[in-house]
Amino acid sequence: MAGSKNKVNLLGHVGIDPEIRTVSNGNRVASFSLATSDSWRDSNSGERVERTEWHRIVVWNQGLVKIVEKYVTKGSKLDLEGKLRTRKWVDNAGNERYTTEIHLENYAGELVLLDAPSTNRQSRREDDREPVGVGGRPPVDELDRDEIPF
Repeated sequence: MAGSKNKVNLLGHVGIDPEIRTVSNGNRVASFSLATSDSWRDSNSGERVERTEWHRIVVWNQGLVKIVEKYVTKGSKLDLEGKLRTRKWVDNAGNERYTTEIHLENYAGELVLLDAPSTNRQSRREDDREPVGVGGRPPVDELDRDEIPF
């Protein structure tokens, strides 16, 4: 094959609060579901029809994991870019299963927060919210230089 590309761009809403876990090498990983929707008018009935697709997102980029942990909650609107990855696993009954995920890897993932800062982390009091920089990103001065994800 002369050339190929594995790139996924999604714009949607987070379905559950992100899960942050630590893997065996000490790195942290964030995972969550993202809903995208299509809508159209049914040609027979004229009614509006909507279909929602759910995508499993896995964030390996350490800088983006910190952003997800700090700013992303259920309902957050995100624009992200990653790569499709399919993994095989065995369920409790011993059956082989496959799961396709969108991975935001080091040097190969982007995440843009599209919400106003006040809509994220709704459990915090209004005066406790952290400031958010351009495009929903935290101000650069809040991150260590080696943590800057962009």
